[in-house]
Amino acid sequence: MTYNFPLLSSSNEGAVATLTNTQAGRSLLSNVIPFTVNTQTNQTLTISIAEIISDYKDYADQAQSNYANMAEMGTYLGTKLNERAQALSLAQHANWTNFGDTGAGVLGLSATAITASATNIDDIIRGIIEQISTANGWDLYMENGGFSEWRPKDWTFLVQYMQSMGYSFADEALKDGGKGRLGKETMGLFHYVSTQHTNATNDHIFAGVRKCQKFGILSSTYGKIYKQDNPSSSTAGSLSGTQIHTRLDYGFLVPTNLLTVTFDVNLAA
Repeated sequence: MTYNFPLLSSSNEGAVATLTNTQAGRSLLSNVIPFTVNTQTNQTLTISIAEIISDYKDYADQAQSNYANMAEMGTYLGTKLNERAQALSLAQHANWTNFGDTGAGVLGLSATAITASATNIDDIIRGIIEQISTANGWDLYMENGGFSEWRPKDWTFLVQYMQSMGYSFADEALKDGGKGRLGKETMGLFHYVSTQHTNATNDHIFAGVRKCQKFGILSSTYGKIYKQDNPSSSTAGSLSGTQIHTRLDYGFLVPTNLLTVTFDVNLAA
């Protein structure tokens, strides 16, 4: 399955023309509407990759163990596949715009890692929003909101920073340990935490404007449990039990005109 994402690149945008309309005897040429041809391009997202997780239970195990029943196994497989989907999303960091230390601690478009701490976590957040604005993404940011998907230790720095602030901001963070801010907007971003960063050093943090990375999922197979009794063995005959599996058919795309507001925040491991 393929989805189309047509777009106008900034280099193909039409220019705004000025009409002179100040005198009764103006030239007709001053009010001519210019003809501008905007060149459209198209990008596609193809759902062509499948992730599958399965489990087999012997009939005797099913009869003797409450945990081995099909409902429990289906829930387990769904949880594992959802974790895998999150890891796949975070593994797309090579397709995002680098954000890091540009030198002397100045934050901007750089692949140099930032050493995050409770004293600079707010600087990182402000830097992300600054780069969104610099890339002319402010209107999209106001429409969709911004986000950052932190590692657990970065989340600890964020909570520590919040708890150091005064008045109701600190009261809320002190009362619930910061969990009340999870997925809520703080300092201009929606903050999330994940343990599914899959790169070698877990130092690529996903941030930017929400809804920019497109994650195509085949809804007709996602969330569905497939069941087969007495599946064939790998050698001969059939197994005396039940095999179940679920799958995720997917594809990713960050459209070209949204790359500049989708960031790979490089943090030290």
